[in-house]
Amino acid sequence: MTELLDGTLTEQAAAVAGGDADPSALLDAALARIEERNPSVNAIVDTFPERSRQMLAEAPRGPLYGVPVAIKDEWPLPWRAERLGAAEYLGPAPRPGESGPYRALHDAGAVIVGVANMHEYGAGSTGHISAFGPARNPWNTDRCPGGSSSGPGAAVAARLVSGAVGADGIGSIRYPAAYCGLTGLKPTFGRSAMQGHHVPSTTTIVSGPMCRDAADCRLLGGVLFGSELTASEPRGLRIGVVPGELWDDCDPEVNAACRQAVEILREASESTVAEVDFAGREHVLISSILVGSTEELAVATPKRVAGLGDDVSLIARALLRYRLLIPAATIAKSVRVRSLVRRSLAELFERVDVLAWPTVAAPAPPLENPTVNLPSGAYPADYANPRQAGLANLAGVPAISLPVGLSSEGLPIGLQLLAPWGRDELLLDAAEALERANGRQWVDAAPPLARPG
Repeated sequence: MTELLDGTLTEQAAAVAGGDADPSALLDAALARIEERNPSVNAIVDTFPERSRQMLAEAPRGPLYGVPVAIKDEWPLPWRAERLGAAEYLGPAPRPGESGPYRALHDAGAVIVGVANMHEYGAGSTGHISAFGPARNPWNTDRCPGGSSSGPGAAVAARLVSGAVGADGIGSIRYPAAYCGLTGLKPTFGRSAMQGHHVPSTTTIVSGPMCRDAADCRLLGGVLFGSELTASEPRGLRIGVVPGELWDDCDPEVNAACRQAVEILREASESTVAEVDFAGREHVLISSILVGSTEELAVATPKRVAGLGDDVSLIARALLRYRLLIPAATIAKSVRVRSLVRRSLAELFERVDVLAWPTVAAPAPPLENPTVNLPSGAYPADYANPRQAGLANLAGVPAISLPVGLSSEGLPIGLQLLAPWGRDELLLDAAEALERANGRQWVDAAPPLARPG
């Protein structure tokens, strides 16, 4: 059963469905793997073996019947309220309940084996702050796993589970996918299950799959979407690359690996590559942060923020106080930029099928100092990362991060593809085409702690 645990989500589902694997034994093996490996990565913050066994006993014969999965600490379960990686709640204390992702997993026959860690309040791209202690990158446990879906990323990379549900508000699925060498899909806004989320009025956050490869994301994504995500062979893709800082201000190794991957995809799919641009690009970074980080202010009063204790990180308390002081006119301007960018992208996607650039500008930084060194200088990762990923949330379009190499320090490198509204399947098709073209070299790569022997 240990060998099957190292397999993909699709392989595990097929083995159970075909009678080649006992789902009870697979569940026990997953719980034992978590007990064995989780202390090194701190990806899973809560397990509940009896609840998991109850889920299996009651599971319908759906597409994920008997397959162990993890879910980010951003979603309530019937027996556990979300904690958001924080010691205190910003608003009223949440209650246990059936969130949309839980119900989708339940109805698909999946078995939730654990709740995965996350960056405190979801307010960071690195995962280096959490009330449970930081999750750690399985490729180098002194490095950041990415955030805010840090636990799901580390759990899948460490082979604790083969699939996990994350959430993406300003890149929070794609950053850990890039840092941990995974495939992570940020769905089109409104397509994936979101019921029960603590920001019910969000215009940026989506649930999404984090898995080894595109086929697994297609399977888990279809569960979250409530419909099968069909596959097709991408031919004659029109790939757009945007000039400027999205490529040029990246670590040279990241730039080179991503450009090589685009060229491999071009050749494999008989496609074309053209340089393109869109209006409002220079304002995407600040606008995506302002829109995405202020949606939770509906429950944040000065009294509540001032009442947060020392068990909440100093940086979180400072950021919350700062957000309360942001002028309404500034947020209104960000919404104006959003409209400009959406219209410009809609026009651009009449000329190209996908856009491509690096998911993050540099490989995973150290947990103790999450700073990245770029051609333009040294910056906090939380500054550099939204520049690369914020657009998809601001505009609502789908995006995917896929592994395309390793740095000289042995850290994963991720390429991001974006597609028009509702074309999530196209991203998965393109990702699978690239996997075939490079012989699955990077999706099947395993970090040291997950290698046999």
